[in-house]
Amino acid sequence: MFLGSRNAEAGRAAARKLNREWKDQESVFFLEIDIAEQESIQRAAAEFARQSNRLDVLINNAGILLDDDKDILTTTPEIFEATLRTNTLGALLVSQAFLPFLRKSDAPRIVNVSSGGGQLTDGADGWAPGYCISKTALNGVTVQLAAALPDFSVNSVCPGWVRTNMGGANATRSVAEGASGIVWLAADAPQSETGKFWRDRKVIPW
Repeated sequence: MFLGSRNAEAGRAAARKLNREWKDQESVFFLEIDIAEQESIQRAAAEFARQSNRLDVLINNAGILLDDDKDILTTTPEIFEATLRTNTLGALLVSQAFLPFLRKSDAPRIVNVSSGGGQLTDGADGWAPGYCISKTALNGVTVQLAAALPDFSVNSVCPGWVRTNMGGANATRSVAEGASGIVWLAADAPQSETGKFWRDRKVIPW
């Protein structure tokens, strides 16, 4: 298993913690990657190739919610572009870079961690418009990848409001609860399920 992070210190610490918990010093390997930078993505793919030649599951979980992302009428190009670069374009570029490794899997999967804020069905409420638009666009990336990769399982998932640095202490779900649906799509969902948006193992509207 490979754990990617742009913060090398935090990433290595997380890998060490998981290895201790699983009592296996060779289970989780850290991979430094900043998905907002194409060169960093290419370096990470090259480093991965030195350690493995196959990838079964890619989980695109990186995302940002900027403090000034509050009003669509006053959002700046800098806020909008930075959010889209990480939350949308980054997931696409990582998927492209790691595609050669995924193609070697018998059952390749891509899981894009999206958000209910990206749904168009019930309309927007004005909260974090740049972030929400970036997740709407990420869902578009999901369906395009699913169409281009018919032998893959490619899906978006909403983990809910999770108690992380982004979600805050008042969020309604623990990290384990938020990760449950992601893990299911990565490991246990039928391979035939693709091009869909999920929450709690149920398909939800785009």
